[in-house]
Amino acid sequence: MRKSGDRLLLATTTRDHRPWLLLLNAAITTTAGLLLPAALAGAVDMALGGTFVLFTILWLLVLAGIEVVGDAVGIVLAASITARATAWLRRRLTKKLLTLGHPSPLAAGDAVSRVTGDCGNAGGIAGLVIGFAVTVVSSVGSVIALALLDWRLAAVFVLSVPLAALLIRTHMRMTADDVLTYQEVSGEVSARLLDSVSGLRTIVAAGIADRETNRVLEPLPRLAAAGAGMWRTQAKMMWRAGLLLPAVEVAVLTAAGLGVMEGRLSTGDVLAALGYSALGMGIVGQMTQLTVLERTRASAGRIAEVLDTPAPKRPAPQPSNGVIELRNVSVGDALHDVNLMIPAGTFAAIVGSSGAGKSTLAAVLGGLSAVDAGEVIGDDAVGYAFERPALLGATIGRSIGYGTDADEIQVRDAAVAAQVHDVLIRLPQGYETPLADAPLSGGELQRIGLARAIIRDPEVLVLDDATASLDTVTEAKVDKALTTALPGRTRVVVTHRPATAARADLVVWLEEGRVRGTGTHQELWTDEDYRAVFTGGE
Repeated sequence: MRKSGDRLLLATTTRDHRPWLLLLNAAITTTAGLLLPAALAGAVDMALGGTFVLFTILWLLVLAGIEVVGDAVGIVLAASITARATAWLRRRLTKKLLTLGHPSPLAAGDAVSRVTGDCGNAGGIAGLVIGFAVTVVSSVGSVIALALLDWRLAAVFVLSVPLAALLIRTHMRMTADDVLTYQEVSGEVSARLLDSVSGLRTIVAAGIADRETNRVLEPLPRLAAAGAGMWRTQAKMMWRAGLLLPAVEVAVLTAAGLGVMEGRLSTGDVLAALGYSALGMGIVGQMTQLTVLERTRASAGRIAEVLDTPAPKRPAPQPSNGVIELRNVSVGDALHDVNLMIPAGTFAAIVGSSGAGKSTLAAVLGGLSAVDAGEVIGDDAVGYAFERPALLGATIGRSIGYGTDADEIQVRDAAVAAQVHDVLIRLPQGYETPLADAPLSGGELQRIGLARAIIRDPEVLVLDDATASLDTVTEAKVDKALTTALPGRTRVVVTHRPATAARADLVVWLEEGRVRGTGTHQELWTDEDYRAVFTGGE
């Protein structure tokens, strides 16, 4: 996973030209920073010598100005690159998650954590890497500058390099596992929390808030242990770096002082040596960013894990003119060896007790779920409506036409067919009412979901409990309107209501993931077990 993550970070860094602008700006700024101590030394020697050279002062001011402006430009460029890279990663990851389909291999909260937090972390890789590169170049340049002043100064400084390298290597080795664990456990907590928020009313009604709180917070000790491990490593690194940096500066300063006493160096050279030693040890000062780098790599690994997940194999839709056929279809533990043929234009109802596999069968019929075995022959022009539709778009009208080029008339016609037009025109701004300002009941939301399916003019319409919140009278009106709006189309409805099953041309009775029987409602009603599906209750 780490190798895939590193490849992803490389692709993120090189995907457009802007990192090179940041690198160019960093090169100019770093050059100015390396020249600045020498220019300052020249100015000091000039002042101590009682002379005045305008060029020396101007040169010092130019270098200082370049460094200040370059730092400001670098901050803006880094922020822009990070934002663009984060958006690119989020688009890729979101597209992949949609490709993986339903059911997702990730818990909802974990997917959200990867799309938001992990992409945000990995998106900053260009600025992070360039920052490290600048620090390394500054350190090497500082050693060269010290050598040009006096080889003895460079020799004293170089003695600290093995200690700095050991410090960096130890920090990265000790941090890697804790950072990855922290990221993974954070995603687990997010997944549990999102599950709890989604089922909040059920939790409160069942009086199990304390138990659910304990379930959500159960991973916290592992999260705390990983966090504490990172802080302990950081603390060790900080005090060691805090001792190493001044020790190196004192050693270089002592050597420079000896050089002044022996006449090899000037007073300004001592100041330059002190500046170059500080620049050279800048890589030690950057070690706090090593934790950020490890977090970035861990985040990239979690993103790459999803991107590398093979998409489920879905057979290419075959033109069927509304006919749907399943041959020996199995899906995990939900469906087993299902053979089913729904003729074109048929109104089919799927019934069964809780856990019978109704929603899974509907997903397969609608092309939303891959199969583990068997063959699915169906139409690719499918409309789908759910029990709890998620509305997307800025306004109510656009939520109905979401993903289509439908105009206002088509949106209104779809709403009329779904029996929700009268509700929408009473909203504050009618169809232009923002979603956040539209107080809608569960039944009204379902009807908007139906309108969204209708507007696509599908050959096959799949309703997964999409009328469960409607009363039987309204449901009958919707059924009649659908027959008028989509004449001759195949309709598949998951239902718990005997009245709906009675109106269907074909009832598919599921039991424990297998087709127990097919036929009309009246034909199946003679079976006591079939009657128990409705009277035994879900």
